[in-house]
Amino acid sequence: MRKILITGGAGFVPSSLAERLLDDPENFVVLVDNLLTGHLYNVPDHPNCKFIKGDANRYEEIAAIMTAYRFDYVFHYAAVVGVKRTLANPVMVLDDINGINHVLSLSKNTGVKQVFFSSSSEVYGEPVHLPQHEETTPLNSRLPYAVVKNVGESFCRSFKQEYGLDYTIFRFFNTYGPKQSTDFVMSKFIDSALKGEPLTIYGDGSQTRTFCYIDDNIEVALKLLETNSGQDQVINVGNDIPTTILELAELIKDMTESDSPIIHLPPLKEGDMTRRQPDIAQMKGIIGKDLVKLEVGMEQVISARRKMLKAGGVIMA
Repeated sequence: MRKILITGGAGFVPSSLAERLLDDPENFVVLVDNLLTGHLYNVPDHPNCKFIKGDANRYEEIAAIMTAYRFDYVFHYAAVVGVKRTLANPVMVLDDINGINHVLSLSKNTGVKQVFFSSSSEVYGEPVHLPQHEETTPLNSRLPYAVVKNVGESFCRSFKQEYGLDYTIFRFFNTYGPKQSTDFVMSKFIDSALKGEPLTIYGDGSQTRTFCYIDDNIEVALKLLETNSGQDQVINVGNDIPTTILELAELIKDMTESDSPIIHLPPLKEGDMTRRQPDIAQMKGIIGKDLVKLEVGMEQVISARRKMLKAGGVIMA
């Protein structure tokens, strides 16, 4: 049986990955999460899945788990996330460097074959050109969250050089899906529209983002795991079709048939990059199929969020 660790396992993307991994009866998946932003209801109910409340940033906690199970593969996805949260808690964000070091050190010492590290599009900072390519685009962000991800990437390369530990770095761009929390723009807008509440935009809404449906994000990791490939690569994981935040708000209003007003707030002082658009040639080569179109993925999310809100007794628009 293949033993797999996913840190941050009660979060949106990690728990979605776990669900797909558990489709294979040969996989045994351990999810570790301190529940800072993760939720127990995300954890799959499956005989081959075990959840352990723990903090990768605390060596004694993650060491006990990794030495006991001696995993074959590790997905290190645990991190402090969310623009407002990371800006408000920079020291907490920097503590994630400890977790990266712990996980890589323990992986080296316990025979892990490959570590998959969740980096972020934030490492690119304000783009100097589009699309943003893994090897040619400068990494210029100075925000603590982006710095930590950049340091994490350096840790991965250093452990490969010195100890031979294989890694794959995923630079995640905006990923959305039914389980995403309202810390992020897509789910926040959809929930607000369904409730008839205002959709709030920072600035004029001309910022561009690309939105990757969760299935496409997960497919990259699964394909690399199945083919035993992707070693020592950096891979953008996202969609390459840009949408302005204002266009997104208007599209959500239209698809939910909502009368919610769109309200413009002052621009954020930092952390709200004007443009993001990844070069996803590598990603497309890995998954070998067309990506989910924005409206198709949004229909899935709207349907799921509508059911969730109804179950919670919320009156919807």
